[in-house]
Amino acid sequence: MNDRRGHQLEDWIARVQQDPIPALQTFATGLLQDLDAVVAGLILRYGSGAVEGHRKIKVIKRQIFGRANFDLLHKRVLHAA
Repeated sequence: MNDRRGHQLEDWIARVQQDPIPALQTFATGLLQDLDAVVAGLILRYGSGAVEGHRKIKVIKRQIFGRANFDLLHKRVLHAA
């Protein structure tokens, strides 16, 4: 898949589903759930590399998940900026 051959993904998934390894079958089934997005990610030259590593908001959200409301999230994001 390194050569932008996402159009071959469905064939690969079909072969994996015949494989006896359950973990691969589960992975392939997960790919099928959002196949259009996965294929697009494999064939398009666009990516999110420019924003990789800038995950402050995600980290803050994970830290307070289930324990705080939006007001605290808002304050923590502003404080981190």
